[in-house]
Amino acid sequence: MRLMVLLIFSFVALLLQSSTFNSFQIWGIKPDLVLLIIVFNAFLRGHREGAFAGFCVGLLQDIITGSYIGLNALTYMAVGYLVGMTQSKLYKDSSLIMMFLMLAASLVEQFLKYLLMSYTGVLISPLVALIRVMIPTAIYTALLVPLLYKKFQHSNQNGWLSGRDV
Repeated sequence: MRLMVLLIFSFVALLLQSSTFNSFQIWGIKPDLVLLIIVFNAFLRGHREGAFAGFCVGLLQDIITGSYIGLNALTYMAVGYLVGMTQSKLYKDSSLIMMFLMLAASLVEQFLKYLLMSYTGVLISPLVALIRVMIPTAIYTALLVPLLYKKFQHSNQNGWLSGRDV
């Protein structure tokens, strides 16, 4: 049940990311709402659930967008696993810590995606990718953490994502 709710949240995030957030682009960059959900979930639930949810949500995104099936599944799974490894090491109630974790997770995800895309023949200068895409996307995504993290955390403890009947 919990995974189904997470997939529904991710589907809604994907719809918002590809429609409404087109109006909020800055220099062609928009935040990665799906990554927010994956990182929040992995940080609160651990590396196993983070990797599994990252793979499922990434595969859902790959199927919906229809490009490079498995690309998002692999990168989100890796990020979910890595973020989940910090679960017991960092203070969970701090939005500031989550902002820095989101910044790092987004940079890692973008870098992994860049490496995988380079193997498919998509060649972009590393400096251009870093300055024009990776860093701005990571910053923009991290800036949304204070608006959404506490709500997700509350839902994880007492709401739809708690795994208990609400």
